[in-house]
Amino acid sequence: MHKIIKPWLFVALAMLAMSPFLTAQERPLEGTLDNKIPIDPNIRKGVLENGLTYYIRKNTKPEQKAELRLVVNVGSISEDDDQQGLAHFTEHMAFNGTKNFKKNDLVSYLQSIGVEFGADLNAYTSFDETVYILPIPTDDKEIMDKGFQILEDWAHNVELTDEEIDKERGVVIEEWRLGQGANQRMRDEYFPILFKGSRYAERLPIGKKDILENFDYEVLRRFYKEWYRPNLMSVVVVGDVDPDEIEEKIKSHFAKLTNPKNAREREMYPVPDHEESYIAITSDKETPYTMVQLIYKTENEKTETVGEYRRDIVHMVYNGMINNRLAELAQSGEPPFVFGSTSYGSMVRTKSNYSSMAIVGGEGITNGLKALITENERVKKFGFTKGELSRYKEQMLTNYEKAFNERDKTESRNYAGEYIRNFLTDEPIPGIEFEFDILKNALPTIELEEVNALAAKWITDENRVVVIAAPEKEGVPLPKEEDIAAVLKGAETMELTAYEDISAGSELLETIPTPGKVASETFNETVGATTLVLSNGLKIVLKPTDFKNDEILMRAYSLGGHSVYSDEDYQSAANSDGIVGASGLGDYTVADLQKLLAGNTANASPFIGALTEGMNGSSSPKDLETLLQLTHLYFTNPKKDENGYKSYVAKNKMLFQNLMSNPNFYYSDQVSRIMSQNHPRAGGFPTAEDLDKITFETSYKIFRERFANAGDFNFFFIGNFNIEEIKPLLETYLGSLPGGDSQEKWVDLGIRAPKGVVKKTLNKGADQKSQVTIRFTGEADYSDKIASYHLSSLGEFLSIRLVEILREEISGVYGVGARGSTSKFPIQTYNFNIGFPCGPDNVEKLIDATFAEIAKIKKDGLTEEDVLKITETQRRQRLINLKENRYWLNQLYAYDYYGSSYDTFFEREKMIEDLKPKDIQEAAKRYLDLENYIQVVLMPEQ
Repeated sequence: MHKIIKPWLFVALAMLAMSPFLTAQERPLEGTLDNKIPIDPNIRKGVLENGLTYYIRKNTKPEQKAELRLVVNVGSISEDDDQQGLAHFTEHMAFNGTKNFKKNDLVSYLQSIGVEFGADLNAYTSFDETVYILPIPTDDKEIMDKGFQILEDWAHNVELTDEEIDKERGVVIEEWRLGQGANQRMRDEYFPILFKGSRYAERLPIGKKDILENFDYEVLRRFYKEWYRPNLMSVVVVGDVDPDEIEEKIKSHFAKLTNPKNAREREMYPVPDHEESYIAITSDKETPYTMVQLIYKTENEKTETVGEYRRDIVHMVYNGMINNRLAELAQSGEPPFVFGSTSYGSMVRTKSNYSSMAIVGGEGITNGLKALITENERVKKFGFTKGELSRYKEQMLTNYEKAFNERDKTESRNYAGEYIRNFLTDEPIPGIEFEFDILKNALPTIELEEVNALAAKWITDENRVVVIAAPEKEGVPLPKEEDIAAVLKGAETMELTAYEDISAGSELLETIPTPGKVASETFNETVGATTLVLSNGLKIVLKPTDFKNDEILMRAYSLGGHSVYSDEDYQSAANSDGIVGASGLGDYTVADLQKLLAGNTANASPFIGALTEGMNGSSSPKDLETLLQLTHLYFTNPKKDENGYKSYVAKNKMLFQNLMSNPNFYYSDQVSRIMSQNHPRAGGFPTAEDLDKITFETSYKIFRERFANAGDFNFFFIGNFNIEEIKPLLETYLGSLPGGDSQEKWVDLGIRAPKGVVKKTLNKGADQKSQVTIRFTGEADYSDKIASYHLSSLGEFLSIRLVEILREEISGVYGVGARGSTSKFPIQTYNFNIGFPCGPDNVEKLIDATFAEIAKIKKDGLTEEDVLKITETQRRQRLINLKENRYWLNQLYAYDYYGSSYDTFFEREKMIEDLKPKDIQEAAKRYLDLENYIQVVLMPEQ
């Protein structure tokens, strides 16, 4: 079934713009509600005699690529007591040698055809399934054949040798180590309560450390033999393929698989019901946030008929409306939580739930819980309003319309995800055409009464669980179970009033501004972009594309940022964009805008960074005018709202108050400070004292100053538009902005990395976990694009080699990466960063191995095969990128910001073609200076 967006994420759509309700040809649903939901005719679904299910779909987004999946309907929930963690371990072993691909051959081969390990080639294991992900090129028959051989090998030819099992133990332990910490410790406390009496409480996919380290080889082989069988498997293929050919490949590779005799039953494990409320209160010194959850367990509901699909639409309407209320509450001057959301959906395979959650301040646990209970009870007692229902119907229709309009531009991986869910949970896959048609005809029939009735169905005294996960902090007592029980009981006698749905007006702009004019127009053939300069000096770069049918992206920037303000005003300047974003526009608060712009896709958000200020936005073609109106208002009439300021500061204080107790955030903060020699304006996380330095008047004044002169702004629009058609809109809403000839510049604040060799060890955290960062920095000529390209390619190559050495040979890390780049502002520099998590005992060994590999690259260089792995990935990714609006937006902006000529845009292709082993070797010699680097290591507290 098509998933538009997770219900709780509708909160992020607060700045959407107006759109008229679609005038669809409505057909009554009566008489069709009992009809079975069909399968999308574009899908070829079949079942082999051995029980294996397959899905095939031809889709050319992106071109010359296919998404292959092997889905196994088994996960950690099916493990025996002595196998805890081995479903996941089996997934790891699939990459460590099969019948046709020996150790390292599989990953090495895929890298040689442009498939990147981790980013492309991947897999995951959960409670109930294991999914292998293999995206491959389709322009070479041999590659396609090998792709299917890989899938087949994963299905029944993984070798599972003693030697490779032992080597992989270390890698899996490192992944286990990554999961350790405050969240894990608290989860271990509340899972047995949340899933009381259920196997789900004791079968986390990562498993148990002692089992992972000591299991007998045959225990792993038993799991693979018993559960990897065709009647529990599916093969999914979506991409630029011939379905007939693919079907034959599936049959030739998988029809021969057999199921074991006397096969074990794939059991479904229930989550028991309970009359009393369960309360779990957990705390940990290292948790950065306080989370409150209110959970009501419910039975799963099948969706097989049109009537049941309509029921699901009613559920989505309810979710969307209550989340809008929670978002409005979070925007108040004294918000009870940083963020709150509610959703109804799957909890685990055998249970669904209606759940409300909130992130609150450490002292606000009870208030946050009360706020969730209050809003749920308010809906239960009074229901929603007609205005809320009407607006959310518009919003849903807009979201589905957008998906419908993009039906021929939908990425293959999205389709693959839908078909995986169909196999695992019987989620319908009728296609967006069918879903959009049902939605258009169902929405007018949905009345308030049936939506409001859901509250009484979902919100009950039975099957209720409250989970509190909070920092353990001196002087901040946690509520006791009896306190929480009293809050729950108080809901029965709570005095409530109905929600007031205050009208938000009808127009963003009461008066259309007097347009400016296009003063000049030029066209660049290389990138296919037109540049307009308006009469107020504002510059606009336009690139029409057909990559998406319903998408226009916008970005704008001007030089200056908060660098032009004093240290005294730094916090007010750095936070002014967030404060205005929380305040609204014109006479409208953010909550007003959410109501006013219901059903519209336009959104715009301002930013003020260190060196620039600007705007990001997007819309569908039909809502472009609203996007421009929002932009116009940010320049001319941002709302001065003290409640928005108070809300912003209060939520940030809640968010950051315990951040530094967490080792990961502490480490990130300290690395930023070390890299900048503790410069007070170089980043790092703000403290409550920092936030207290913000003054409302100063912040608002700075925002107005940064957007006072549109004449030094450069705008970029990429997407589905006609230049001549949108020119009048650009002249009206951008050309009318106050402008001038003055061009501001940023100020160099003197933030510099330390020189020489700097080594720091930080001690934080109770777990045996470490983090290593090695960073090389120095001066570089940004205009030397070839040298910059060689540096970034060195990062890609070193990432591959360090995975091979630190992960596959030493078994000391789960993941490792390296990245090189250059920057022009405020001074021309390069950065080369290497980072990995590991166990404390392995820190020195892994650092030594990293520097040994750097020395080897400098001394011995690379092979042609090494370079091919890099260039083939780059070449294929570039072909995909050139069909993406976001990529073009980022590139055109970067070329403009750094002063590069668009005429050089396609030099990248020649750089890739010309890359030689010696180029990367020379880059290593030039940039990886062992006399000038920073090394920061996180170690646990002693």
